[in-house]
Amino acid sequence: VQLVESGGGLVQPGGSLRLSCVASGFAFSTYSMSWYRQAPGREREWVARVNSFGGSTSYADSIKGRFAISRDNAKNTVYLQMNSLNAEDTAVYYCAAVGPGYWGQGTQVTVSS
Repeated sequence: VQLVESGGGLVQPGGSLRLSCVASGFAFSTYSMSWYRQAPGREREWVARVNSFGGSTSYADSIKGRFAISRDNAKNTVYLQMNSLNAEDTAVYYCAAVGPGYWGQGTQVTVSS
């Protein structure tokens, strides 16, 4: 089983990034997928979730209206579009299939001028 995130980096406040997470080794299309993040010195927090078909999404209040989660089951990939980024969004972002307990290694997002 592998979950490989990409797309992180350094971005200025107000900018955008799109994270991707490619899954392999399990039945990706049958599981809800989530994004989490962990900032330095803070606990890991849930960011967003998409159901197995991609038709239902939910978001943490802290990012609602700025981030969008989506998935492409044909590509075994889940995405996180992040807009209007600010310094509080700086963290390592992880994708996860929480049900079976599969986690990626994370990708760093740094928002700074």
